[in-house]
Amino acid sequence: MTHLIFEGAEMSGKSWIMSQVYNYLEPKYNQSESVLDGCHWFNADVGVYGTELGKGVIKNYLRIFKVLKEKNIIVEKLHISDLVYNQIYNNKNINYKPQEQKLLELGFKIVLIKFKPDKPLLEKRIQDRLNLYPHYKNIQKTPEWYIAQQKKYEKAVSESLLPVLSIETNVLPDKRLTDKILGWIGE
Repeated sequence: MTHLIFEGAEMSGKSWIMSQVYNYLEPKYNQSESVLDGCHWFNADVGVYGTELGKGVIKNYLRIFKVLKEKNIIVEKLHISDLVYNQIYNNKNINYKPQEQKLLELGFKIVLIKFKPDKPLLEKRIQDRLNLYPHYKNIQKTPEWYIAQQKKYEKAVSESLLPVLSIETNVLPDKRLTDKILGWIGE
């Protein structure tokens, strides 16, 4: 079974990459005519990371993942995101080594999604995001902020216990990126 956590700074392209991996795994492993049960996608970025709620939410996700351990699971943001958001917003370092040990035992791997630190690329992605989700304006940052956030992700992921594959999403869509991930997980 495939258990992947997609981490990376905002504007890196996680959702698109995940949709492509999901589009491969779901039909291949689906066993139902009425339920999408071939791959379980968790969008864990629910506005709790960087708050006092983050660690409890992650603890409960771990319970869910244990129940689903025989199923394909992909997760958009998890403990690395809470760690990074706590560093940025609260100047706090959170220890997730015990949770990482449980994730490792469940066979989780991290796919770190990155972008070239290029201001025009980020400006375009910000505009695309605002066109899709006008409410993003409430938390929108500068390209420089996203570049600094990416550096924090890179550092946090480099200290992780989990296996890591790093992908750079300078041009999307790019099927080669999906193929690289699928090859890494033996698909």
